[in-house]
Amino acid sequence: MTRTLWLCLSVILGLGVLLAATDEAPDYPQYTGQNRLLPPQNYRDWIFLSSGLGMNYSAMAMGNDQFTNVFVPQWAYQAFLKSGKWPDKTMFVVEERGAQSKGSINKHGNFQTDLMGIGVEVKDESRFPEKWAYFNFDEDTKSSSANPKQACWQCHEDHAAVEHSFVQFYPTLKPVAKKFGTYKQSVEQVQP
Repeated sequence: MTRTLWLCLSVILGLGVLLAATDEAPDYPQYTGQNRLLPPQNYRDWIFLSSGLGMNYSAMAMGNDQFTNVFVPQWAYQAFLKSGKWPDKTMFVVEERGAQSKGSINKHGNFQTDLMGIGVEVKDESRFPEKWAYFNFDEDTKSSSANPKQACWQCHEDHAAVEHSFVQFYPTLKPVAKKFGTYKQSVEQVQP
């Protein structure tokens, strides 16, 4: 009887420790089989890095301007502040929202509207040989495969200021990266 009671208490204690650790665990990427990323939960509780309006990496306009809001988990942000580098398992969420100028009392400028989709950038050295992978989600997407390497990876490799991240557009992180010498100054050159 004592042995059974001890075993039950051990299991209950172990589950309690596991549940407590889960509640405090940082926001890491979660996958289904075949490296399909699940949409990050509660990303709006993460650190907000910056917002852009109508940003496009092509000289051709792509139709209606959208807002892009960029978020990163608190633990990854804190690690970046200490080193100027992104730790493994860092995720960036780029939330795309419609832009509108007419509504309510607004007479000038734009405001954000409906969610158009999200892009997720993941640094996961154990899953991806190039360390970084890129995923897209809309409201109905349950999981996503990584985009082909030529779609996002190469652009980030060539033009990102710090480790595949566009720190050149994050005004609070740019001085941190420069302080630690991780900032690639050549990305400041305006491309024709």
